[in-house]
Amino acid sequence: MLMTAAILVWIVLATVLFGILAIFASFVDMKGRLPHKVAGIWARSILALSPIELTVKGLSNIDPAKSYVCMSNHQSNYDIPILLGRLPVQFRWLAKIELFRIPLFGYAMKRAGYICIDRSNRESAFESLKKAAGIIRNGVSVMIFPEGTRSSDGNIGSFKKGGFVLAIESGVPILPIIILGTFSVMSRSRLLIKPGKVTLEILEPVETSGFTKETKDELMEKIKNIMCESVDKKKKDIL
Repeated sequence: MLMTAAILVWIVLATVLFGILAIFASFVDMKGRLPHKVAGIWARSILALSPIELTVKGLSNIDPAKSYVCMSNHQSNYDIPILLGRLPVQFRWLAKIELFRIPLFGYAMKRAGYICIDRSNRESAFESLKKAAGIIRNGVSVMIFPEGTRSSDGNIGSFKKGGFVLAIESGVPILPIIILGTFSVMSRSRLLIKPGKVTLEILEPVETSGFTKETKDELMEKIKNIMCESVDKKKKDIL
């Protein structure tokens, strides 16, 4: 409990400190690259204090010359610092609007070029996807949790369609990402942080050029199958 309290205190302090730095950095670099690097330092500072043994696999599947629609499963709040701190890709979050309402943190996200999506407003959601497509055309990747929220049981849930429409219209590959272990470290239902082994694995990119908006469901099913099969295989290997 004391360890959890100490880490949570640092997360609050680090969010204030690096949030302010990211805001200042956004005025120096309007493209958001410098603020994203500041966010990476924030993330690594949290991971350094956390009782996590993190293994990263599949980095060779990333082509630095390409942009992607990155899609990760979502087990825990810890997924955010893991992706920011350990994924060597300049990306912008496409995140739910509630995160942008957090004082300072939300403003820092906005200044860094991250995009809020309001799923309760269809027109606003489409505008967010258009903005994300513009970012991709400028050579920067976009990060999405296709489930839309954290898992309640550690398994991969149903996917939202917006990210797949974005990938098809942008014509860029989808980069599937698997995170395992964060659910047991800090689940959705509790604040307690436990020690644990965590794996971040980047799977092979999936080309989207053969799909259209009419066949987006097929693409969505393909990506979900790839991610679920990877998770199931790793769980069997552990057992």
